[in-house]
Amino acid sequence: MFQKNGFTLIELLMVIVILGILAAVAVPKYFDLTVSANQAAEAGVVGGVRAGIMTYFAQNKAYPATLDAATTGACTGANACFSTVLQQGGITSQWTKASATTYTGPTSTTYTYTPSGATAGSFQ
Repeated sequence: MFQKNGFTLIELLMVIVILGILAAVAVPKYFDLTVSANQAAEAGVVGGVRAGIMTYFAQNKAYPATLDAATTGACTGANACFSTVLQQGGITSQWTKASATTYTGPTSTTYTYTPSGATAGSFQ
């Protein structure tokens, strides 16, 4: 009597086709999650900076003149952004300081800090 062991070529091809279809569906979903995660992380930093500005105001009865001592350019360990208002020492990656009061987040959104005037203390 003849006994069959293993899989036929047709069965293997069908499994490969099914795996390909699953991969084609899963990869775009993964990239959408990555974009959403970056947006949420940026919103978290913005919320933290706003809370830090209000904490600074509550402690000093004035808004900070600047959010940090960082120079214009990418935020790094040696050039930490938001160090004046964030207790953990500032943001050190994915953010860029464009000018004395302007920052760019990881999703290329620009935020401006207004230290005085009618909208003093705002970070938008």
